[in-house]
Amino acid sequence: MQSLSSKEYKKEFVETFEGDDTGNLTPRQTPGVLYSKAIPTPVEQPTLLAWSEELAKELGIEKPKDQKNVDILGGNFVTDTMHPYAACYAGHQFGNWAGQLGDGRAITLGEWENPDGKTFELQLKGAGPTPYSRRADGRAVLRSSVREYLMSEAMHYLGVPTTRALSLVATGEPVLRDMFYNGNAAYEPGAIVMRVAPSFLRFGNFEILNARKEVDNLRKLTDWTITRYFPHIKGENKVLTWFKDLVDRTAKLMVEWMRVGFVHGVMNTDNMSVLGLTIDYGPYSFVDNYDPDFTPNTTDLPGKRYAFGKQPSVAYWNLGCLAGALLPLLPEKKDELVAILESYKDVYWQNYYAMMGRKLGLDQVAEQDMELIRHFEKTLAAVQPDMTMFFQLLINLPLQLGSADDVTKYFEKSFYHELTEEESTALFVLIRAYLNRLNTNTIKRSASQEMMQAANPRFVLRNYLLHQAIEELEQGKDQLFLKLQEAIKAPYSDKFDEFFQTRPEWANKKAGCSMLSCSS
Repeated sequence: MQSLSSKEYKKEFVETFEGDDTGNLTPRQTPGVLYSKAIPTPVEQPTLLAWSEELAKELGIEKPKDQKNVDILGGNFVTDTMHPYAACYAGHQFGNWAGQLGDGRAITLGEWENPDGKTFELQLKGAGPTPYSRRADGRAVLRSSVREYLMSEAMHYLGVPTTRALSLVATGEPVLRDMFYNGNAAYEPGAIVMRVAPSFLRFGNFEILNARKEVDNLRKLTDWTITRYFPHIKGENKVLTWFKDLVDRTAKLMVEWMRVGFVHGVMNTDNMSVLGLTIDYGPYSFVDNYDPDFTPNTTDLPGKRYAFGKQPSVAYWNLGCLAGALLPLLPEKKDELVAILESYKDVYWQNYYAMMGRKLGLDQVAEQDMELIRHFEKTLAAVQPDMTMFFQLLINLPLQLGSADDVTKYFEKSFYHELTEEESTALFVLIRAYLNRLNTNTIKRSASQEMMQAANPRFVLRNYLLHQAIEELEQGKDQLFLKLQEAIKAPYSDKFDEFFQTRPEWANKKAGCSMLSCSS
């Protein structure tokens, strides 16, 4: 284990590419460069609130024992071998080209090599302005920082590819935020998260280079990305092979989001990782009542572009934007690029049905099983039980349920409203069809249930729990926050069944418990 202050950091990205090394933090366009030097702006009183022991062990990082190392996490101290920078990228936001964006409140300190020789970027979110902050202050509030810290780790323990979070630091300074963009700005406690990933490169890093017709930089970044993160890909068709790899990774990531009921909330192309990771946690949510049209993002209304059920198709659209950005490197191979893009649909559906088969405990997924899965989707969307609780109850479903009343009573704990006779009948028809299918399983019931237990989380980090934890932290209490840090590590067990309940009635319309804004 090594301390943050004693490590010799790598800086291969800034040594490889052109950047603006002036350190000028004035918001501006930065053509011709892939990053700009950005020294974190010191804060009043960095205080360590949370530390991910498991991630630290994997990285070989010693927990801070003195203020100097806490100061690194709070942006108050930069070591001699670090080269802090903000990346330049662009993106399509809510379907529209937004031009240059960049790291507006994220600063990468350097690259940390762990004991296994793997390299990870250490990035502070909320450490002050960068040349890409535009009209913002580059800061983050405790509310959004707690959400990012906990959810990054929660997704990891759920088995979903994601960036990670090493630490959460309070800054001791207030930050002015308009939570819902409705003119009611208020001061909130400031905080900083240290994010960790092999790379924070995103679709937008490539889009900006194409938009500026910087083909040499585009080729250089693409070649470097493949060599560094996809070393198995070689040959003259390596760009196509890499794009195919990314198409597959993105499709499988969407399947994982759908499996656990995760809604990202702001799937702009600048929030899509070229490593197939979940990146940039803002107005996210898990689905409570099963509603394919649910979006947690107030900015996404009324069109609901990024609603739960639309995420797979949005990912496909975003991949199309990346394909367009790569086209200058493949002037003679447009048809092949398009064909690879189109393969997304087959990859997604093949993996989606296989995933749903595991959630339902099926020995295999045949053609007729796809119809059963669609039957589940349609009925759940109509009845809207709690997604997490419904699939948990399904694991131990009695093999003999004689009537619609029996079925309704069995699943009653997962309902948000009293079912109508029509809804109760529809659910009964579905469960009867499902039990008939289970009777044809070629695996034992116990093996089917084990499969379901591994595919269906029992605990998910719901927004109302986060809201309660944040409110308590703002009052100087951390009991719920500490308990959630443990609960996220055991999402498939019944160890934290005190949280196994539907969203409380009071949380339905309380700000921050259901709908959030992009500033969240």
